[in-house]
Amino acid sequence: MVFDPAHAPRDREAFGAWFAAQVDWDFNHDYMDPQSTTAALRAWYDSIRVEYPALNGPDATDDDNDIVRAGDYNFGPHFIYVTYPWSLADEIYDRVRALAVEKQVGFYDVSNDENEQEIYFPGDALSAPSQGSWRSIAKQFRELNENQ
Repeated sequence: MVFDPAHAPRDREAFGAWFAAQVDWDFNHDYMDPQSTTAALRAWYDSIRVEYPALNGPDATDDDNDIVRAGDYNFGPHFIYVTYPWSLADEIYDRVRALAVEKQVGFYDVSNDENEQEIYFPGDALSAPSQGSWRSIAKQFRELNENQ
């Protein structure tokens, strides 16, 4: 998840509550509309979708070759929640973090199952990259894809 740092609390416990409220999917909001989020988050999205196109929404790819790299982007007023194919998790993780730093938006490592999930705010030092169990799951998916 990337987020608008001006609208997210820095306190870890408060951030967890804020995150839960953001993904409590209010059905009165169109989560497929990139125009429903901030300009900085749209800039992040416009950059990332060059490499990892949208699977859904107005920018959805219709190229079958792109679908294997496509992300499921969900736009809130102050965040973008996205999922990508497991087989690409390692490379996408690094790219999402790097673009968050470049575009000066926050980054929340939702999938990290280590001691603490990374919450990055612009200007902070990045934590060491996650070594969570998701990496072994990603490796299994890559191996399955390579053997097909």
